[in-house]
Amino acid sequence: MRFDPVTLHFVTFAVAIDKKLLCRDTVAMRIFGIGTDITECDRIARMIQRHPKSFVQRVFTDAEIAYCSRGKRQSAEHYTGRWAAKEAILKALGTGWSSGITWRDVEILNEPGGKPYVHLTGAAAEIAREKGIAEIQVSISHCVSHAVAFAIAVG
Repeated sequence: MRFDPVTLHFVTFAVAIDKKLLCRDTVAMRIFGIGTDITECDRIARMIQRHPKSFVQRVFTDAEIAYCSRGKRQSAEHYTGRWAAKEAILKALGTGWSSGITWRDVEILNEPGGKPYVHLTGAAAEIAREKGIAEIQVSISHCVSHAVAFAIAVG
């Protein structure tokens, strides 16, 4: 298998709180892949209506189900956002839905402030380790009709 990560990028960052510089550093970051996906919320809502338990439990983890089910009004939008994020993440990994990866191997959780983060298990975690991917950053946005996600795999 041939795998060519993008050339090393050097990123300079500064951390300041109340205009007081806490640290400034330059770090090397290797970008292994990027991925994006856009999905119609109605499509996922129809899948949930047709197969309420089997679809949701096959695609989403218990933590994702708990998060998406909190508010009935935007439930389909949250599920669709996570669907789009999972698709974008597998594009960033460079595998798609091959190599034995299942939907539940890719989990989207949230930090206390709401920022989504990626938790990989099973085959997805193994592939990330083999490729030297240390982290996958993800961004998710949605409205009533669509959800979009962007992922970047770095090491």
